[in-house]
Amino acid sequence: MRRKADLPSKPCQCCGRPFRWRRKWARCWEEVRYCSDRCRREARRLSRGEDGA
Repeated sequence: MRRKADLPSKPCQCCGRPFRWRRKWARCWEEVRYCSDRCRREARRLSRGEDGA
């Protein structure tokens, strides 16, 4: 078993906080950009608002 401290991590593109690898992201870890659904929604909302302006 691996310890949490040994798992890879990367910063969230929306809030900048670091988040760690999760088992459900095993196949797509390179594609994961946001730490939570909230950050993903916020990033989409901001990008949509900038495109329409």
